[in-house]
Order: sequence, then structure tokens, then C-alpha cells
Amino acid sequence: MTRTCSRRAVSGEVVPLGYDRSYVSFARQLRLAGLRPHCEACSGVAGRETIEISHPAGEEIQWDWFERRRAPWAGTAYVLPGTLSHPGRTRGGLAECMDQAHLVESMDAVLRRLGGTARNWRTGRLATVIVPGSAEVQASFAPVAKHYGAVVVPCPPRRGNRKGAVECGVKFCCGRWWRTMTAATPEEAQVSLDRFWATTGDARLRPPGRYAGPGQSGGERPAVGELADAEVLIALPAVPYPATIEVTRAADDRASVAFRGNRYSVTPGLGGTELMLRHRLGTGTAEIFTPAGTLMVTHRLAPPGAGAMVRTPAHRAALEAVVLSQFSAARPCDRKANRPPGQAALTERAALLGAGGLEPAVDLDQLAEVIRLAFPPAVPGAEVTA
Repeated sequence: MTRTCSRRAVSGEVVPLGYDRSYVSFARQLRLAGLRPHCEACSGVAGRETIEISHPAGEEIQWDWFERRRAPWAGTAYVLPGTLSHPGRTRGGLAECMDQAHLVESMDAVLRRLGGTARNWRTGRLATVIVPGSAEVQASFAPVAKHYGAVVVPCPPRRGNRKGAVECGVKFCCGRWWRTMTAATPEEAQVSLDRFWATTGDARLRPPGRYAGPGQSGGERPAVGELADAEVLIALPAVPYPATIEVTRAADDRASVAFRGNRYSVTPGLGGTELMLRHRLGTGTAEIFTPAGTLMVTHRLAPPGAGAMVRTPAHRAALEAVVLSQFSAARPCDRKANRPPGQAALTERAALLGAGGLEPAVDLDQLAEVIRLAFPPAVPGAEVTA
């Protein structure tokens, strides 16, 4: 049996030959008999000899995205963890999506939480970092690594275990933090994630022999936080790499758009219109553009998750004018008032029903016949009159 021949196809061939068991039993017997030939490309590292990978202090930090659907804020949570390979310290940043600008922003946030960067950035085959199908760094991402003084080192194709430190961090984070998280907004989730990695994550114990030098015996089990505090990292630049965050937001009935837990005012009369909001990393402002690409307003950013309403004096005055122009002091209508049909309604009814539609007509003879049939007289021969 060749590798390309599926078990389902073989099962369909042996059933007409008298095989009377289920497909599950057939697949189990194939596996126990070892009839499927071994393929190195498909088996991964299973059954191979492996060796531990040396991670000197300050040499490498590993990156990888993970996402979780059905987040409490009715969306998808995109989390970028960064793990120092030597001690295993991890920090993470939540993002709205996984484009390059949000990747740069999350990387900068993680590095500042770690207190510096390692010399090498180990990544998987991220399309925003590595050119798909090659080992070359994207031309748009190379300046990012240069800005922080790091070198991008991609994993070899189909060798995700080369960044096993961050993979273990993802598994640990999903099992210990995500499943029990109680945050209702991305901003609250970021605070919860920071607290988790700074407490539970840094309290993890490492095998003592892994960090012992030549000729040294393992002593007490060091914690992740202790090892990370002793690691020397490259200092970070004063400002993040100036990538530009672009998001689309719909204006609401308060003439404002939402951005990271705050609301920013726009011109009144744009309710429901999709507007473009741009924020350049390293600046404290956000620009809002019309659908045609015209700059409408520039706002100072409020702290994320503050719940602030940032409104310019001009927008406030314009919105107040609109609200006051719509205000009316007239008495509301009486919901229970008597309102017979008007002349226009009567004329329309006459046109639809003809001459008999001007006034309701009752046939007294037919009404008397209905009453006589419904209520027969008690005395035989008596007549019922209307």
C-alpha cells in the first residue's frame, strides 16, 4: 500500500471482498500491522533522535501569534507572546489584527515589558516578517529590526519546534490564563495578561542542571523571574518604530468613533458612516479621515481603556446646535383622542366601493332572517320582526 492511497479508499475496496467490520476497526488494524510506509516529511520529529538546543543568555527572543475566537468582547483575540529563550520569561501584547503595523506595535509593547531585546529575533513563517516561500525578511520589516538593533532569524521550513520556548509559553498561557480570564474588554484583558506573566509566569521553576556551568552540579531550582532579572538585554530606543496603525470605525449617534476604550468626536451628521482612523506609533495623536480620504480632525489620545469622550470645542458647538435645532416644546399628541376619518379618506373609500361606500348600508330583511334562524320563536307560528 502506497502513502498516497488513503485508508478510506482501501476500506471501500475490501468491504466487497467480505470485510464485515467498521472503518475504525479497519484503520486500527492497519496501524497495528504497520502496513503504511514511513515518511520522514510527514512524521515530523516523532521517532527521531533529538538534542537540546543551547540558548545563551541575551542571545534570542522568540515570537509567534496565537488567536482565540469568541472573545468576551464579541471578537477575536490576537495575542503576540515574546519569550526570552534562555530564562523562558514571556510577555504578551493584544492586538486588533495581525497586520504588520499591529505586529510592530505589539512587539514594541512586549520588548518594553521585558526591559530590552535580545540580539536575535526567532520567528516562524510569519507573512508580515518573512517572504512566503523563502527565508528572506520582508523589505518593509527589515527597518523595524534595524530600529531595535536586532537580527531576524526565521525557523527552517516545517521546523516549528525550533521556537519551542514560545510554543510552550503559548500552551501555558492558553491553559492557565485564557480559560479563566474574566476581562470584558481588550484593555482589561491586557492588564490581566500582564499580571499573569509577571506573577504566575515568572514564578515557574526551571531545572537546575540546565543552567549549571561545566563541572557544576545542579542546586536549587531557579525561578524564571530570577533568571530573567540576571539576563543582560540590549537597550531599547526611546520611541517605537514609526509604523502607522489604520482601523475603520463607524460614527455613532453621538458624533464620535471608538478607539481602544475611548471615543473621539467627529463632525455631526455622519451617523453610521465608516471612517478611517490612523495612529502613528510614537506620537500621542489620532487622525480621523472621511471616506474620501480627507483629514477631518486630529485628537490627542487618551489612556487606553479610560472610557473618555474626547471632543473638540468646534465639534461640541456644532453638535449642540444640531441637538437644539431638533428640540421641540410642542405638546405631544393625545394617544387616546377620537379621530374619525377625514374627508380625503371618505372620498378614497367612495372611489373604491362605489355608491355604496359613502355610508354603511344595512339590509333589514337579511338581518331579520339571520335573527330568525339564530333564535327560533318559542311559540310555533310566531313571527320575528326587526
